[in-house]
Amino acid sequence: MQDAELFAIVREKLFTAVIGDVMDVAGLTRQFLPPEIRALVGEHVLVGRAMPVLEADCASESLGHNGSNEAFGLMFKALDQLSAGEIYICTGSSPRYALWGGLMSTRAAKLGAVGAVLDGYHRDTREILKLDFPVFSMGSYAQDQRVRGRVIDYRCPIEFKNGCRVEPGDLIVGDIDGVLTVPKAHVGDIVAAALKKVAGEDVVRDMILAGRDTSGIFAETGIM
Repeated sequence: MQDAELFAIVREKLFTAVIGDVMDVAGLTRQFLPPEIRALVGEHVLVGRAMPVLEADCASESLGHNGSNEAFGLMFKALDQLSAGEIYICTGSSPRYALWGGLMSTRAAKLGAVGAVLDGYHRDTREILKLDFPVFSMGSYAQDQRVRGRVIDYRCPIEFKNGCRVEPGDLIVGDIDGVLTVPKAHVGDIVAAALKKVAGEDVVRDMILAGRDTSGIFAETGIM
């Protein structure tokens, strides 16, 4: 299945709760990003491939012994590396400054990227809202990362503080209930299982509306 078809199916028929449930059954139990990472716009649904970015704190613009003065480290290279259908997803720094802004959103959208997921803050909220570019973050905070943080690597595995690991090419899904990652090797099986569970939940909903008790329904279907 091509990514465009996959993304459309996930966007139209699935949601984070059901995907998370079937990953639990499959033994993939650390796939949700920290719960404080939320959608800037609640109606936005994010589906795409991970382009992981590693951030780190710093105390100045200088990169030390290598003599470079690239204030944002590898951030511009990482941003320019984005491809169609990808999501800029980063972690590694402390929440003392914004990791994303309006001009970054403009560049990402121009390249065909579908969103940004930040283990920290964004800024330039009004500009991002005008672009209608999906951003998931801890909230808005205007303080710049220049002299405070920099990108030190990209297209590399990253790990969030709750133990969730993201690798390049993993499937990222975000909605009003949170953000999760599906390891790329498991995408086909997990999406198929999630679609089956959604169909089962529709049956259970009809059983509830028909007056059946929940304990009996769960005993019969294993769904609730």
